[in-house]
Amino acid sequence: MIVVVCPGQGSQTPGFLAPWLELDGVAERIAAYSDAAGVDLREHGTVSDADTIRDTRIAQPLIVAASLVAGSALVARAGRRADGIAGHSVGEIAALVGSDVIDDVTGMRIVGIRGRAMADAAAQTPTGMSAVLGGDEDAILARLAELGLSPANYNGGGQLVVAGELAGLDALAAEPVKGTRVIPLQVAGAFHTDFMAPAVAALRDAVADVAPRDPALTLWTNRDGSVVESGDQALSYLVDQVSSPVRWDLCMSSFAERGITGLIELAPAGALTGLAKRGLRGVPTVAVKTPEDLDAAVALLNGEAA
Repeated sequence: MIVVVCPGQGSQTPGFLAPWLELDGVAERIAAYSDAAGVDLREHGTVSDADTIRDTRIAQPLIVAASLVAGSALVARAGRRADGIAGHSVGEIAALVGSDVIDDVTGMRIVGIRGRAMADAAAQTPTGMSAVLGGDEDAILARLAELGLSPANYNGGGQLVVAGELAGLDALAAEPVKGTRVIPLQVAGAFHTDFMAPAVAALRDAVADVAPRDPALTLWTNRDGSVVESGDQALSYLVDQVSSPVRWDLCMSSFAERGITGLIELAPAGALTGLAKRGLRGVPTVAVKTPEDLDAAVALLNGEAA
């Protein structure tokens, strides 16, 4: 079983969209996606600096657009789709498109609204996020409760991303839990926590008129790592996920239970294949960062990898 995964915010680097624009038809698609999302994706994906594309309003549409372009190129070159698909955080929108729950332009409209709504929610209270590496999870969660912080991303492989008000994050960094290392993240908000409640309401309004289809291939949700059976369920989970923890650890456990034999991460790739090397040891992975990586991904998808 080959699974395609779509990355979340934090995967983007300046200029990462540029090589994809050299493929036939991509420039036109990016123009249509820009209109749908309300973001100039060509400019921000080619010439904007790191600080600019870190803005949630820009980062989220850019990431999803890149995943959609890379995913389409992979299917066209391989002549088939993967057996299953999942996305991390905002990557779930690309996964819904990849499984035919929604079309690509609808996905880009939704991600544009999601990015703006989450940025607006983050602006209401100074909050942030930090990665906690290593340590005992129960001890970490107990310490978070003491500091008024919340787990945001259970990434597996000994990595937990936590979120909340800056004072609590500073206290955690000053006195980390035994055996852990705390790394502040360059994001301006406590994503996937209760601080995002206003964004949930905005996203629910945004999908109210969408008529989803049932997934055409196995689709996992960040909610609890389970397989999503219906399009309505997929959209509902997508909305609620904005203020709920990302359970990528449970997604990887589900991949293993289904007998995954390979994992392909779509652009802007790297983060999820890194987690897979620790959480899915021995499973071959390919990170599709540029079109040059497509041949390796096709080989894995078609069972031709060495």
